[in-house]
Parts: sequence; C-alpha cells; structure tokens
Amino acid sequence: MRFSKIHIFICLVVAASSGADRRATLVGRAKLAEQAERYEDMAAFMKEVCDMGGMLQQEERNLLSVAYKNVIGPLRRALRITNSVQQKTADERKLKTIAEYKKGLEGKIKQVCDEVQEILIQLIKGAKVEADKSAYDRETAEKLEESHVFFLKMQGDYYRYEAEIEEKINGPVADKALNSYNSAIDAGPTLKPTHPMRLGLALNFLTFYYEIMNNPEKVCELAINAFNGAIAELDTLNEDSYKDSTLIMQLIRDNITLWNCDNGKDSDREG
Repeated sequence: MRFSKIHIFICLVVAASSGADRRATLVGRAKLAEQAERYEDMAAFMKEVCDMGGMLQQEERNLLSVAYKNVIGPLRRALRITNSVQQKTADERKLKTIAEYKKGLEGKIKQVCDEVQEILIQLIKGAKVEADKSAYDRETAEKLEESHVFFLKMQGDYYRYEAEIEEKINGPVADKALNSYNSAIDAGPTLKPTHPMRLGLALNFLTFYYEIMNNPEKVCELAINAFNGAIAELDTLNEDSYKDSTLIMQLIRDNITLWNCDNGKDSDREG
C-alpha cells in the first residue's frame, strides 16, 4: 500500500500531538502524586517523561528532582539512624540483625541512585548538545546552560549519596561525584555568582567536601569564595531569583560560621 506525502504528514502531526498529550498527562499525574505525597509514583511518571526524549522544561526537571529527592531522602535518613543504633549496640545477635537490615537499605539506595544516573546520562548528553549550539539568542543560551549545570549537579548529588555508603574518601564513587561537580562548574561559565543554580551547586559541593572528602580546608575556601563572590554582585540580583539566592547565601554563611571558617578552624560537627 502506498501513502501520499500528505497522508504521511498528517500521521506525523497526529503522532506528535499524541506524544505531547501523553507528556502533559504524565506531568499532570506527577503533580498530583506530589500533592498526595506519593513520591515513588511521581518518580515513575517523570521517568516516563524522560524516556520520551527531548529537552525537559524547567518545571519538568524540577518535578524530576523533587520526586527522586523525596524517594531517596527517607532511605538516607533511615540509614543514618540505623548506623547510629549500630554504634550503640554491643549485643552480637542484635548487631547481626542490624547489619542485615543496613545492607538492605544500602541496596535500595544504590538502586535509586543507579536509576537516576541512567536517566541523567541521556539528559546530560542532550543538554550538552543543545548548549554547544551557537544559533541561539542570549536568553535561550543561558537557559540551556542552566539546564546543563542542573543535570550535572544532580548527577554529583546522587554519586554523593552512593559515596555515603562507600565510606571511602578516594573511592571510585566519590571520584565520580567530584568529577560531576567540577563538570557542573565548568558547564556554567556565564552564570553569575548570585545565580541560584550556581549558589546551589556551591552549597552541595561544600557538603561533598565536608561529609565525603573530609577536607575542612577546602570546604572553607569554597564557602568563603562563593559567599564573597555573591556579596560582591548583590546588585545583579533580579526579583525572580532574589528569594532563592539570598536563602542559599544564608545557608552558606551559616556553614561558614558552623565550620569556624572565619577563624581558619573546623568545627567538631560530624559529617
């Protein structure tokens, strides 16, 4: 059977429309799942959106981030509590039970991290291809750069979560996290020091160096540079990002105080 060019064109238009409708439906379901606090459902919906291909809009990438953050957050908290109980337990039989439960939690955390990394590989590749193109106006180019940084930062975060299990300062997962964070910094050369994305990246990078790398000197150096750099360009803040930027700046300032960076000393707080 032969089809005319018009028939083929109509089929393509219908298919594209159907895909757009499906995407909108999934995003709507993800929002509903968020309201219902069904974060595993939310993550599944957003994973399907990512599997459809194409660049994620800002709302979509935020939904993806929120979904998986709320999936892995309770698991990380449970593991911290389990570690605390383990340290306070002397009974050998109880320790065996705790170790088995801990192993199960670590397996679930790694499973979530692996799933997120699989999604991010494609998103980062697509974001880089788009960001490298030069045929964009300035506003579009900045948004693409921001998207690229967002995904690399998220990649670093999920390697960091996995590195919490690895518990090795120079382990392979910690190295992957370090590379992702550094790549995120390199991918955002035009982001201003006051940009929420750049400040958020700095904050998470600080956490990585403090909790995973156990390097208080580097933590203080990064924290002070990020805070002072933002302070120096406060006049560049726009109304849309003012609240987010100043909130992150305050968190960085709080960490500088907590870690005694002003005095060149580290605090006694455990990471």
